[in-house]
Amino acid sequence: MTDPLSPEKTPPPASSLNAARRVRDLAELSGGAVVDVLVVGLGVTGAGVALDAASRGLSVAAIDAHDLAFGTSRWSSKLVHGGLRYLASGQLGVAYESAVERGVLMGRTAPHLVRAQPFVLPLTPQVSGSAAALALAGMKAGDLLRLSARTSRATLPRPRRLSAVETLRLAPALRSYGLRGGLLSWDGQLVDDARLVTAIARTAAAHGARVLTRCRALALSGDGAQVCDTLTGSEFPIRARAVINATGVWAGQLADGVRLRPSRGTHLVLRAESLAGLSAGLHLPVPGSSGRFALVLPQEDGRIYVGLTDEPSEGPIPDVPEPSEAEIGFLLDLLDSALDIPIRRADVAGAYAGLRPLLHRAGGSTADLSRRHAVLISKAGVVTIVGGKLTTYRRMAQDAVDAALERRGLTAGPCRTARLPLAGAASAETLARLTAPAHLVRRYGAEAADVMALAAEDPSLLEPVTPGSATIAAELAWAVRHEGALDEADLLDRRTRVGLVGADREAALPAARRALGRSRTESR
Repeated sequence: MTDPLSPEKTPPPASSLNAARRVRDLAELSGGAVVDVLVVGLGVTGAGVALDAASRGLSVAAIDAHDLAFGTSRWSSKLVHGGLRYLASGQLGVAYESAVERGVLMGRTAPHLVRAQPFVLPLTPQVSGSAAALALAGMKAGDLLRLSARTSRATLPRPRRLSAVETLRLAPALRSYGLRGGLLSWDGQLVDDARLVTAIARTAAAHGARVLTRCRALALSGDGAQVCDTLTGSEFPIRARAVINATGVWAGQLADGVRLRPSRGTHLVLRAESLAGLSAGLHLPVPGSSGRFALVLPQEDGRIYVGLTDEPSEGPIPDVPEPSEAEIGFLLDLLDSALDIPIRRADVAGAYAGLRPLLHRAGGSTADLSRRHAVLISKAGVVTIVGGKLTTYRRMAQDAVDAALERRGLTAGPCRTARLPLAGAASAETLARLTAPAHLVRRYGAEAADVMALAAEDPSLLEPVTPGSATIAAELAWAVRHEGALDEADLLDRRTRVGLVGADREAALPAARRALGRSRTESR
């Protein structure tokens, strides 16, 4: 039986995105080329739509006003959820779909980007015996979801109770007084949500999709869009047989009949020394709520994310949402309720916020709104995909493409994305044989060796972009040559996540400028 993640099945060099390819693709589209599908928005869902359509044999153009993963897709908790929270709230369909899609990512399409992450729910005095019993029952139900989704026990171990000693070994910063132990569960953790989007977009490009950033849709119709190349200011139409609007919280600005109720989720970014020795994520119960938890999430780069809030976002939708001081204070108070070590405002190295594109429903809080996705079709024939969550992006894309094919009478092959490895995907055995640093393998998979090959050409590319950083200059060079990065923000805020900490971003700017300058010199 052929290994579905064998190297020959990974995308060929045609997956590369760069400035030169962008110019060529834009010239063809502005020159009158007609595509089967135009996708607007290159977050995780839009990139997924582009891949789904292109892999069915359709011609595709996918555009974004900014960059890959510019919006909500880079502001997540970096988790691939199995649907436990949705099971608890009675959303059985969403829970099962989440468990299935988690298994697809971890087992077939992106095992290099998703790993099993242990989580501990500490049994503090704030967690009653009945609440602990209910939480453990929920975890066991989540394990049944894993089983029904056919995700192996080797991929995600079973949940179990921990003694107080075991709990403190995994999370030494927890307050030991009154600690009765903990509940251990497992879920999927992304090495980086923006890297997932980049891998999807590049895989779409390998199948022939034209993937274009800095290309803003000014108006949509059922047979195309008027767009603006924001780098030059030129406007032109893109003609298409079907149009899919995947712009998330901005969807209602481009298609009629779309009513959303955005919710803001905020995370803190802490440095590793703030919670030394933390080797598992933490579930911390939110006071006054039933079954709602904040998360403490250790990252492979040593940083720790703490989140997340769920607050209605009123008024105009900003390009980059800002966390409020009230939300930051709320998360710090939650930490204080469980930790022996005080985490103060000065310890917060960074913070970020994202907007969830939730479907509008009158009354209630945004925390209670369903995370189910929906496909809407405007009077003009534009197909809009909204709602949902990062984990289920692939199924959302499939449903959107199916709807577009039916609406516009197009013929295409069946969806292939459940078994289509993304750029860099390879079996564990293949990845283990690579001669590249482990952190590069976790971020680039089978392409880690190609990133290191750039340093063979120029040894200076082995230097970290800032003192003590795991990110090296070769990653920036790779992003410019193969991942469509066009400026410093693309490099530091999305292709790498150096920019999540302002001081680190400032220190890395010279390295980013050198990478861009080197690329311009090489292209002459």
